[in-house]
Amino acid sequence: MATFEVDGRSYEVDEDGFLQDPGIWNEAVAKDFATTESVAEMTEAHWKVVNYIRNYYLQFGIAPMVRKLCKETGFKLNQIYELFPSGPAKGACKLARLPKPTGCV
Repeated sequence: MATFEVDGRSYEVDEDGFLQDPGIWNEAVAKDFATTESVAEMTEAHWKVVNYIRNYYLQFGIAPMVRKLCKETGFKLNQIYELFPSGPAKGACKLARLPKPTGCV
């Protein structure tokens, strides 16, 4: 298993860089992983998306469809990509500590 290290902290990750231990997720961990997704600072908008994805996953066991994510957060798809350059599936889901989605999210 691979590791991701930042500022003296070390995390076990899968081959795509997704956090393996869901029990250690918190906002500080999300901020650490933001550095891997070209997110310099986690703004209120970032947290709105991350928290929505995380809560949806905890309730339904899957990541939300992009259409639902946009509708429920009020962001257009291009705004999601501005917040998370690698997209909602890779970037936002990684910061929310979801497993890597199998299809398009």
